[in-house]
Amino acid sequence: MRESTFSVESISKEFNRRVIFEDISFSLSRGESLAVTGRNGSGKSTLAKILCGLLTPTKGKISLFVNEKEIPAADIYRHIGLVSPYITMYDEFSGMENLLVFAHIRNLGSAADGDPERLLRQFGIYERRDDEVRTYSSGMKQRLKYAAAMLHRPEILILDEPTANLDEEGAATVHDLMRSQTGVGILIIATNDAKDLKFAEHNIDLNKSNGVVSKSGGVLP
Repeated sequence: MRESTFSVESISKEFNRRVIFEDISFSLSRGESLAVTGRNGSGKSTLAKILCGLLTPTKGKISLFVNEKEIPAADIYRHIGLVSPYITMYDEFSGMENLLVFAHIRNLGSAADGDPERLLRQFGIYERRDDEVRTYSSGMKQRLKYAAAMLHRPEILILDEPTANLDEEGAATVHDLMRSQTGVGILIIATNDAKDLKFAEHNIDLNKSNGVVSKSGGVLP
C-alpha cells in the first residue's frame, strides 16, 4: 500500500476580478478525509476542479508525494479519481465501452483486467453494460461515473456532490466506497449533505472561514 500526502498551499481563485475564495491550505495523508462546504456559488466545484488540475488557481501551489517522492504537477491527475455533475460520459457507447475507453486513455492495459466488469457489478449496472449510455437514467449515469473514476484505483478520490441523482441504494453504495477510500487513500468531498459529511474528518467552510480547516463529525467506523 502506497503512502500519499496531498498538500495545498494558499490556493486562491478569482474570476473577472471577483475573489471566489482565497488562501485555502491543507495537507492530507492516506487515511484522512476532508469536506468542502458552503452555499451555492461559494466555490466548492471550482476548488474541486483546481485540485484535479482542470482549472488553474490564481495563486497557490498543489503538491502530491507518493512514497515520499514528489509527483510532477502535470502527472498529479493520474493519481486522482473525480466524480462530478459536470463530467459527461459517451452517450453513443455502452457502459462497458465507456470503461474500456477510459482504461485505454489511462493506459492501464492488463492492469485493468477484470476491473470494468467488477466495477459495473459493484455499482449495480452490470445488467445494462451493453446498452448505450443514452438509454441510462441520470442515476445510472452517476453510477457509471463512479466506475470510471475507480478504474485506476486512485490514491485521491474527489467527489463533488457525491450522492446527486442517486436513489437510496445508490447512495448506500457510494457511502460504502467513501468509507473504504478512507482506509486506503485520501477522500475529498464537496457537499452540504449531512449524510455525506459524516464521512469526512476535517472541514473547510468556504463561507465562514476561508483557508481554515476544522474538525467535522469524523469518519464513521
